[in-house]
Parts: sequence; structure tokens; C-alpha cells
Amino acid sequence: MNLDFYIVDVFTDAKYAGNQLAVFLGAENLSKDKMQQIAKEINFAESTFITHINTETNTAEIKIFTPEHEMQFAGHPIIGTSWVLMNKIFNNNPSTITMQVPVGAIPVTSLDGFIWLQAAQPTFLDVYLKDDFSSFSTLSQDDFDTNFPIQEVTTGSAFVMVPVKNEEVLGKIVLDKNKAEQWLRQNCKTPHRAFYFFCLENEKLSSRMMCIENNQLIEDAATGSASTCLQAFLLQYHNPKIKLVNHQGHFIQRPSQIYFDGIKSGENYNIKIGGKSQFLAKGVWEV
Repeated sequence: MNLDFYIVDVFTDAKYAGNQLAVFLGAENLSKDKMQQIAKEINFAESTFITHINTETNTAEIKIFTPEHEMQFAGHPIIGTSWVLMNKIFNNNPSTITMQVPVGAIPVTSLDGFIWLQAAQPTFLDVYLKDDFSSFSTLSQDDFDTNFPIQEVTTGSAFVMVPVKNEEVLGKIVLDKNKAEQWLRQNCKTPHRAFYFFCLENEKLSSRMMCIENNQLIEDAATGSASTCLQAFLLQYHNPKIKLVNHQGHFIQRPSQIYFDGIKSGENYNIKIGGKSQFLAKGVWEV
């Protein structure tokens, strides 16, 4: 059995930056175990497997895997897979498609070279004390931005939002892997556990995502699912209308740009993130 696949860099306007993604076509007969094996072999932050395409309705069903587990929702895989479908697979080059993932249907739009997705409504979970972080990180009491709480938020995948006061602090964060993993397991309310550190200086937004996978501390280059959570968080605590660029990946030499366009009206959150993708390669994977 052979699978066609594409490799793209997501949330970047240049090749060899942003977040890498492998997109596998024709995966409807592939078991989840085999998808997991392939994702672990290619070892990108995530890989996607397209299990169904309807070219009449411009819809597709996909599975998303990290090297360790399946994701219910993830932003850069949806953005990158949508770019592949819109530019390489669908003959009519549609400007709107629908991606079906485990959390539900995700509307996706192409506009002026950007791919935009609309996220699900957020859920705001527990608030944490900054004192906790002294036990597993280099952060001191003075390093936090006290204009915001520390809180776990989910739009399908959950992240702990950790506001720090400036980019200098953001760049110096170091975690103790074992102690950080223990804290995440003890405190997070969902199976997906990760930190999203960020700073907002004069409306410049910078971020870092860190989690533990395969017993390793991982930092991600561009995290769309965390960005939807952060956008919801900023709509709640900063401004009910947001247009920003989230800069991530700089500290691991994979700079990325994740565009925010959101509005909070009453209890409704209209959360959109967007970015560009760069085509790198196409190949055949022998299963």
C-alpha cells in the first residue's frame, strides 16, 4: 500500500521556517496504530491523514497525530492540510472548505495567500498561582505580567496560559522536565497538557509553547490550537476586539507568524487564526 504525501511549512512566509507538517492522502484504510507509527517515524510536531474527501462539497475528514498521540484539534495541521487541499487536490481551487476533525467541523477560508480557520468556543478552566512556577521553572515572582491570570483554556486542545512581562523574560524560561510534567499531570483538567508562555508589549505578541512528549521537553515552532486559546484569553482579559500577529518559534530558530482576528460579543467568541504555508515536497510513502 502506497500513500501520496506532501510536506509544507506552516505559519510562515518563507521556506524552512514555521512549523513542519506532513499531509498523507488516501488514508481511509489505515489503522490508527499505523498512522501513529508513521507520525512517529516522520517525527514532525504533527502529521495529518486524510481519510475522506468530497470534491463536490469541498469537505475533508482528517486525523491528526503527534509522534506520541492523536490530537482532537490542532491549528497548524488544519491550516497546512487545507492549503494542500486547496492548492494541490481540489480542481476548482475553492476559497472556502470544511475540515472535519474529532472536535467537529472547522470552517476554513483562503484570502490573499492566507489560510484562516474559525475555532470552536473556548472553555476557561482553572486559574493557578504564580508561586507554583518556582518549583519547576526559572521564573521568579517579578517575571509575570500581573495584568492577566495564569489559566488553562481550551478550544479543543487545552493549554495553560502563562503571561510574562516582556520578551527578555520569555526568552530565558527554562523548565525542569520531570517537575514540570508532574505539575501538568496534577493540575491540568484534560488529557492534553502544555504551557503557552506569552508576553504582550505595546501590542506586540510573542509566545513559546512547551510540553512533554516521549519523555522529552518539546518546544513547538507554531501552535495554532494554543493560539486560538490565547486569542480567546486576550478577548476575555485584554480587549474584546483583536487584530494581532503572534510571533512564535524565534527562540528555536523557526520563526513563525500566526495572525489573530477575533471579536467577543457577550458570551460569544468569534476566534480566527490565519497564516501562510510554503510547499516543500511531494512523495510516496510505502506502508
